[in-house]
Amino acid sequence: MSDLTVLCVTGWCRNGSTIIGNVLNEVPGFFHVGELHFLWKNSTGRGVNGLCGCGRELTACDIWSRVLPVGRPAGLSADAHAAQVIARQRSRVRTRHTWRVLRRGLHDGEIRAHAELMGRVYRAVAERTGAHTIVDTTKIPGEAALLAHLPGITPYYVHLVRDPRAVAHSWREPKQYVYAMSAARSTAYWHGFNLASAAITRRHPQRSTLLRYESFTADPAGTIDALLRLCGADPAGNPVRGRTVELGTNHTVTGNPDRFRSGPTVIRDSDEAWRRTLSAADRLAATALAQPLFTRYGYRSAGAGRLSPTGGR
Repeated sequence: MSDLTVLCVTGWCRNGSTIIGNVLNEVPGFFHVGELHFLWKNSTGRGVNGLCGCGRELTACDIWSRVLPVGRPAGLSADAHAAQVIARQRSRVRTRHTWRVLRRGLHDGEIRAHAELMGRVYRAVAERTGAHTIVDTTKIPGEAALLAHLPGITPYYVHLVRDPRAVAHSWREPKQYVYAMSAARSTAYWHGFNLASAAITRRHPQRSTLLRYESFTADPAGTIDALLRLCGADPAGNPVRGRTVELGTNHTVTGNPDRFRSGPTVIRDSDEAWRRTLSAADRLAATALAQPLFTRYGYRSAGAGRLSPTGGR
């Protein structure tokens, strides 16, 4: 049996991973699971969003209702199993654990158990859907670092970065089930998650790419072509035509509320809202706290001009 490919998106939240994942979901043989990390938490009411992207409860979805029992010991309730999984996630695969996982791999029984569960779930999804490539937009680097240790899994990594000012603007207001966050706090997370994501791509340079969200919105079709080539897929399956893609129903866990939308979708160029409405104080906080990554990723202070539509490998 050939290895299963997992295309793993890392980086901080509100970086555009949901739309990129859902576009890839339309490629034959690809399946976007959304933020798989939260499957167990959300399916038992411990999280804030128990809905699948198809609109049904995770426990009632045709996909997840069959995947959730995977790895659950006989006689253990779904709630107790979720509690065990969540405890392992909290203690072993948070962002701050990324460097330890990269150095030491499956260094204890708890992290080995979690890695085994991840592998079994990925394969169960593939068997259920017929997919050869799973797109996981969890974005938690500590968990992404485990993928290289999963037998039968070939991981590819997309370090997705978005202008921290646009991210701060997105966090200003709550989104349905997601709370609001200050520009300073959002950018502090942005900095930490991107440092950890960069550590993973440095470890696996031949199977990784750095992608700015602004590059995707400038050239969506070309960006999807590049991602398909990264993981050895045929770009002929690219569903984007110009700036438009026809999105069908997906089965994503968590993610931007836009994941519930389907039909013809226009991918619009760049972020304009933050330029119009983000306060000077929030712009300054995001720019200052994001250094030195702000300039390393090619971003410029307001008024210095736009980015060129290029990514990085």
